[in-house]
Amino acid sequence: MNILIVVSNPKDWLFEVSGVQVVTAQAYLTDPRYSAESSARVFNLCRSYRYQSLGYYVSLLAAARGHTPLPSVTTIQDLKSMAVIRAVSDDLDELIQRSLASIQSTTFTLSIYFGGNMAKRHARLALALFNLFQAPFLRARFVKDPEEGWQLRSIRPIAASEIPESHRPFVVQQATAHFSRRHFHVRRSRQPRYSLAILYDPNAPDRPSDPAAIQKFERAAERLGMETEIISRDDFARLAEFDALFLRETTSVMHHTYRFARRAEAEGLVVIDDPLSILRCANKVFLAELLDRHGIPTPKTLIVNKDNVGRIISELGVPVVLKQPDSSFSQGVVKADNEEELKRLVDDLLEKSELIVAQEFLATTFDWRIGILDRTPIYACKYYMARRHWQVINRNGEKPDEGRHETLPVELAPTMVVSMALRAANLIGNGLYGVDLKQVGRQCYVIEVNDNPSIDSGVEDQVLKGNLYSRIMSVFLRRIEQRKFAWTP
Repeated sequence: MNILIVVSNPKDWLFEVSGVQVVTAQAYLTDPRYSAESSARVFNLCRSYRYQSLGYYVSLLAAARGHTPLPSVTTIQDLKSMAVIRAVSDDLDELIQRSLASIQSTTFTLSIYFGGNMAKRHARLALALFNLFQAPFLRARFVKDPEEGWQLRSIRPIAASEIPESHRPFVVQQATAHFSRRHFHVRRSRQPRYSLAILYDPNAPDRPSDPAAIQKFERAAERLGMETEIISRDDFARLAEFDALFLRETTSVMHHTYRFARRAEAEGLVVIDDPLSILRCANKVFLAELLDRHGIPTPKTLIVNKDNVGRIISELGVPVVLKQPDSSFSQGVVKADNEEELKRLVDDLLEKSELIVAQEFLATTFDWRIGILDRTPIYACKYYMARRHWQVINRNGEKPDEGRHETLPVELAPTMVVSMALRAANLIGNGLYGVDLKQVGRQCYVIEVNDNPSIDSGVEDQVLKGNLYSRIMSVFLRRIEQRKFAWTP
């Protein structure tokens, strides 16, 4: 893959970095050699990115040519948006306060060169901002508010000519390291058709797949001619290099997983979980309203705020289940067995959220989980309650205790369970979901719809074995090809 440094004037690039080609913006835009390039990484270091300037057109036409520009036009627009900058400041608040804690003045400027800063204590913050605003050279300005602490006030790309002479050795070091990474070079003589990034943290306590399952996903993709790479939260800036993204970390809206999904979708990648599915599944209040509106049976449910707490006992009784809106993996879900416990638990939950969910308690020995992908059921599991506990996972001890599982062929699961799961999942989208249900006699109730459901080796794949992973990878392949060839008559 060719690496092009595009500048307004050749004199702007004052660095000796091997393996790159320096061209002017005028040449890149008009010389047929560059439009004929099948693939290139275009590092746009023009002096200006204002609308319809040469710098703006470099990024715009790079995307049209199938090249990968940094910054993209989307990033150029984001850098101008105060709403985006305020959102980033809020999102990275903890990191910003920690990184700038020792700064004595009330303003601070952070220089970011290919995701790095000369001071090691600011390295993490520099990388986080580079991941969100992908431009080779950035300058971020922070102001300290007496009440709210440090706030990001502006961030802008800078031309190479703006870099102080004392910073140049570090810039050369950063650029050399950046361009020498293996993803800039052909890794094998025979390239796979497509590439799939799998976002995965093997050390996360509640990861949705174990390492053995991840390896099975990789092998299934390889059999279909797709290359896979395991990426981490630090690889945000690399998303444009891939054709698809598979999230195998527990998702949340206020989390890097949601940012990955949004950026990947904006870059035109096939994404599972897509950001809309994360938004819809992440909040139990939304799910309760959605299921009720469409007539999907659920346990009796009440959306609770500080003004209607008294209705819980009269409408649902006790014991009652209380849910934090963004709960997952049995965390943030509690049971109140009496009125005194109910008051304490409700007060605790309402401190974290203006709304919570109260739900009738239905005692069952197991929960159904129907896995659905692309509006088709792909597995059926029974998750049994942990010993002497009302949930599948008991977190009250030193270590989590899980109940046993039983996986069945989908066709052997009760028809009403599978059809109810499909109805619920179809309200969310056409991604990968795990629908939890309770069966009480001849009645079936949807508990929730989960994006990013568990797929562990020896559990959900107990019936289909390797075919489960192949089915999921086949959906990726089909969707990639549909996007790639959507223009074909």
